[in-house]
Amino acid sequence: MNVDRWQLPEAVQAAGAEYQAALQELVDRAIQIQQIPAPTGQEQRRADWVETRMGELGLVDVAQDELFNVYGRLPGLGRGPGLLISAHLDTVFPPETDLSARRDSRSGLVFGPGIGDNSVAVAALLTLAETLKQLPAPPVDVWLVANSNEEGLGDLRGMRAVVDRLGDQVGAAIVLEGMGLGRIVHRGLGVRRYRIRATAPGGHSWGDFGAGSAIHALVQLAADITRLQMPEQVRTTFNIGRIQGGRSVNTIAQEASLELDLRSEEPSALQWLIGQVQLIVRRHQAAHNQDRDQVQFHLEEIGNRPAGAIPEEHPLVQALMVILEGLGVTEAPELRISSTDANVPLSRGIPAVCIGLTEGGDAHRLSEWIDPRPLPQGMQQLLYLTWWAAQWLAEGAAA
Repeated sequence: MNVDRWQLPEAVQAAGAEYQAALQELVDRAIQIQQIPAPTGQEQRRADWVETRMGELGLVDVAQDELFNVYGRLPGLGRGPGLLISAHLDTVFPPETDLSARRDSRSGLVFGPGIGDNSVAVAALLTLAETLKQLPAPPVDVWLVANSNEEGLGDLRGMRAVVDRLGDQVGAAIVLEGMGLGRIVHRGLGVRRYRIRATAPGGHSWGDFGAGSAIHALVQLAADITRLQMPEQVRTTFNIGRIQGGRSVNTIAQEASLELDLRSEEPSALQWLIGQVQLIVRRHQAAHNQDRDQVQFHLEEIGNRPAGAIPEEHPLVQALMVILEGLGVTEAPELRISSTDANVPLSRGIPAVCIGLTEGGDAHRLSEWIDPRPLPQGMQQLLYLTWWAAQWLAEGAAA
């Protein structure tokens, strides 16, 4: 890597070279974090652990907010806006999940629910803090935040609270995910989520046959949603992820609901899709009003992940591409659009990227795994990009 081009101090380069020797310690820390249950909205135990570690590392302004976001700051030399580095604490696994981890001696892989998404990234956040504490003060303040509520119906509430709290103290953000080394997420995919609930009189399947059924009405409405034709010009998707309701096989259901996920690369296409769903709900409601079967539909928004982007030509993206290529991670970094915590700063005009730290697979499954061997490169990428971005922010503030 032509580090001179990015003006990385020799001490930063030397620190990056030490990650190979510290690999086992980083993996041990990731497993230690993975062993602490942290379902979305129930991250406090893991947050408490991270808060203690941040204090031990000597970060300043260490604090935890009401959503279990954990903050720590490394003071910089400049007075301009600082750099935010974040990794989400939460996992998709309920508290009773067996979180046993194992290391395969032949392949070197590490298995465990949540190990890649996102325990190893939280471990990397703390390892980065250790490295930065051993270096001269960075050009600007660096905020290190382990945030909550990234997964599912957490709806990025944790990152929203982080950006609200730090405000103009943040000039750029780097979001960490455990897996996907070599990918650069610089576009935030817009996502809207809805719950459609149906209510009806219900009754006995024999004695009240013909009475309004919430399940019958809802599945008819759902069938119309599945027939929607998506635009060919821009990738746009929908998914009915959950349906529930009813009491027994011989009961006409009084209540039923479904949860619907809508996504598009273009905000206008997403708005069109939302409009189509609303139109279907209104049409079915009008039909039931005419039938007088007392079926009612209720449409509720349960998730809104805002879209945002920086272009491929943005200095933050270009710097990351050069770093990845120089480290030999890939000759052609993969530029992507995705729904991550980076959506929040991007939607508010704050330059941000989401990066991966190693390779892995089976995310959100009990068989989730990571390959620790690329982690030293992933950490070098993180350290070099952190220092470069801090210099870039300092130069912008001085201009």
